[in-house]
Amino acid sequence: MTSAAEPAQPRPAAVPTATYRLQLQPGFTLRDATAAVPYLAALGVSHLHLSPLLEAAPGSTHGYDTVDHGRISEQLGGEPALRELAAAAHRRGLRLIADVVPNHMAVPVPEQLNRPLWHVLRDGPDSPYARWFDIDWAAQPGPADAPDRGRVLLPLLGDRLGAVLGDLAVDGERLRYHDHVLPLRPGTAGLPLPELLARQWYRLAWWRLARTELNYRRFFTVNELIAVRVELPEVFEATHGVLLRLHADGVLDGFRIDHPDGLADPRGYLTRLSDATGGAYTVVEKILTGDERLPTDWPCAGTTGYDALHRIDGVLTDHSGACRLAGHYEHFVSGAAAGEPCADPHPALAAARRGRADMTGPLGELSAEVERLVRLAVRIGAADPAHADHAPWQLRAALQRVLTGYPAYRPYVRPGEPAPAASQEQLRAALDGSGDPTDRLVAGLALGGLGRGPEKDEFCVRFAQTAAAVAAKGVEDTAFYRWNALIGLNEVGGDPARPGLPPEDFHAWCHYVERHWPATMTVLSTHDTKRSADARARLAVLAEQPDGWAAEAAAWSTAAGPGGDREGDWLLWQTLVAAWPITPDRLVRALLKAAREAKLRTSWTAPDDHYEQALAERARGVYGNPGLLPRIEGYVRAIAPHARANTLAAALLHLTVPGVPDLYQGSEEPLHTLVDPDNRGVVDLGALAVRLTDSATPRPDDPAREKLHLTTTALHLRRARPLGGYRPLTATGPAAGHLLAFARGQDVVTAVTRLPYGLERAGGWRGTVLALPAGGTWTDTLTRRTFAAGEVPVAELLADQPVALLTRRGGA
Repeated sequence: MTSAAEPAQPRPAAVPTATYRLQLQPGFTLRDATAAVPYLAALGVSHLHLSPLLEAAPGSTHGYDTVDHGRISEQLGGEPALRELAAAAHRRGLRLIADVVPNHMAVPVPEQLNRPLWHVLRDGPDSPYARWFDIDWAAQPGPADAPDRGRVLLPLLGDRLGAVLGDLAVDGERLRYHDHVLPLRPGTAGLPLPELLARQWYRLAWWRLARTELNYRRFFTVNELIAVRVELPEVFEATHGVLLRLHADGVLDGFRIDHPDGLADPRGYLTRLSDATGGAYTVVEKILTGDERLPTDWPCAGTTGYDALHRIDGVLTDHSGACRLAGHYEHFVSGAAAGEPCADPHPALAAARRGRADMTGPLGELSAEVERLVRLAVRIGAADPAHADHAPWQLRAALQRVLTGYPAYRPYVRPGEPAPAASQEQLRAALDGSGDPTDRLVAGLALGGLGRGPEKDEFCVRFAQTAAAVAAKGVEDTAFYRWNALIGLNEVGGDPARPGLPPEDFHAWCHYVERHWPATMTVLSTHDTKRSADARARLAVLAEQPDGWAAEAAAWSTAAGPGGDREGDWLLWQTLVAAWPITPDRLVRALLKAAREAKLRTSWTAPDDHYEQALAERARGVYGNPGLLPRIEGYVRAIAPHARANTLAAALLHLTVPGVPDLYQGSEEPLHTLVDPDNRGVVDLGALAVRLTDSATPRPDDPAREKLHLTTTALHLRRARPLGGYRPLTATGPAAGHLLAFARGQDVVTAVTRLPYGLERAGGWRGTVLALPAGGTWTDTLTRRTFAAGEVPVAELLADQPVALLTRRGGA
């Protein structure tokens, strides 16, 4: 058996042909996954991609709130059930990939479930686990008898401490507050309550104080997730020992790394993991913004695929139509004349900057993280006259400016190494020509360019971690809920300021992936996407008919009657289109989450009950409105042929572009889900197995079997043969721009329709032809129709379906 401290003996890292993501939870356990193995093998994937496996907080439906790294979750069936799953998978030729959560653990209720944290709360900085957690002990005064040693702020009280003292009770060596159970420092149990509280290594506080006073790093703004210092070898070994043992035993074959942007040293972490596993297949949940590239010195196979999602959606989105739609949106919401918002400065960029700024301001949700950087900078100045005399308010303002303007998730600077050129360029962009000396100091410290020292090194690392949180919370979880012109663009890693992607740019990206990251994952839907791929496929049609959609939205608001705010209406109507048919409860949950994340009229921390009630009533009113409901249903039916084309095109691109496609559970059939938890429900894989048995039988007007047939056909093709080199194919004729085609090697061709509504309006393919590579006969594996090599009319090629997956028989 290989220990966590010893490098594993190398064994070839099996690159998946395709993976299938399963969301394990109490309602779908490892034993349920075992029962689904025959179906998943028949579907054609090579690996099962499992959500986090280690013991999580009781009832967790996602597993990212780890409480015990020493065992496989008993809620999911424990290690015996995982080994049974692996054995069943191996018998069918399948392997397992596990989701790993290195950045954080849960602060559970009751707290004793997290034993390392329990020890820290009891014994303070003297605990052997004190180094595990990213705690700034200097930020809070210590216990009454050790004021200089610090303590942990626990913002879990429902009100100010004085208002809830009566709810606190001492029970032996424990302190209870409702369901919370906290350890007492040895020797303090018999003290009067005020003195007892003053002597603990933690400070109980009103939950609202977390925003400004929290002194442990967390996952984004989630107080219930405390950051782990996995950069320390002993912490890595303790938190990864079980997973590494299971890899050494052949139970696990690869890993998906959650949130590497939160780590102090992502490259160092991946290097340690690679050394410990002998180079196991590993991908990272790295969000790349714009044209950002994954650092080439990271020892991994690539990302989890949001960059692919962005490109596939982009090439199927009408750029000019999306820009025109944005103008209609601005007019609908504010009454301003419909203009051309795609011109710089784009309003989506302004929304992103405001979202970042809101996070880092004096009362922002990440102001505690900014304050920690301010304290570091003040100490650096006190120790080094060259950096002295920058007042805390100046440092705070400079940090807000730099974090607001930073154009990517984070820099990748390692103290003691030259800053990467990309990180230097990003910091320059954030400064935007500023000559302010405090701005320059902050940027210099962030790049590690002002010398070494414990506090300078810490600033460099912590700035990067904070920048990632600001990007995630300020853009994806704020701005993407505020600027809603075409909500399908507001996706993880997306850029609504640059809608659409020309085919030539899509081909260039495919070439880049093939050359540099051929085993990277690609995705269309995940447990974190705000809208599933098929929901976005419908929304993409709106970009092709911006004037018509604007008229529909206005008519629907009129039919709904007075009372709705314009921003809420626009979001409501697009959400209905994306997810129809949808129950009122699902719809209201998604809209309330969107409104709270936007933080304009209501929020999670300051809900406006009157506004939320009005929003819910507006949504529910749709279902009983005889003048509105038929119109919504009619619109969804009218765009269904174009949405179908987008759905099948995206699915086939996903399955045949360079990389390893990762299918989200249930997405092999049309799936119109919204943001979590809507997209994390249990999927009936047994019913899918039944439909798979006859999915190849042609059934007009059965989109479920149509997509399932496409998916399993492409997956089996990938398993039967390696897909060869990527080569764009160009159609000729008046509608050539509506066909995206490429070859994989000498014997596979993918052809898909793009912008189908515009194609129809222009009169169809009208003599457009695609030249199939010479030699042999080509067969569309989806329809079994055959075509001779050479020029084929696209109208004939795509007569039955808007996509084709062709293989060649004979010739070369």
